[in-house]
Amino acid sequence: MPHDAVEIDPGRRLFEDNGHRTPDGYVVQVPVRWSDMDVFAHINHARMVTLLEEARIPWLFYDDKPTHPMRKGCLVADLHVKYQGQIRHDESPIAVTMFVERVRAVDFTVGYEVRPHGAAPDSKPAVVASTQLVSFDIDTQRPRRIPAEEKEYLQSFLRDPAAS
Repeated sequence: MPHDAVEIDPGRRLFEDNGHRTPDGYVVQVPVRWSDMDVFAHINHARMVTLLEEARIPWLFYDDKPTHPMRKGCLVADLHVKYQGQIRHDESPIAVTMFVERVRAVDFTVGYEVRPHGAAPDSKPAVVASTQLVSFDIDTQRPRRIPAEEKEYLQSFLRDPAAS
């Protein structure tokens, strides 16, 4: 299948919650799988990174999002994860709040706050993270300028760093 023929079947979703906008960002409830645990029943670090990635998909890459063209090419340039508390398997699904910290010509930085199931949205997150994503043209192997419509959508999620 050519790169420009990538499609996501609207009936095929990763999980039940496709997320929703809040004053703090975009929130998705992500189920934790048994295989996401480490020996201490905490979510394993590598699996946490995967759960963050899964949370981004309904926010940025579904057909109904202005940023869906990025699913043809969006690369992680930088990633930071800080653990401020534990999240255990039985605290699923986790609530992942995503927001934009910065938007530039070809890249943007996503901030994350991860809380266990049932935690108040204003409670201290167990995990805070950030990912610098680069819009990328796979065919030319070069960064792709973020078009105005995509940039406007991302900017609508900008969070004042002083508010965090």
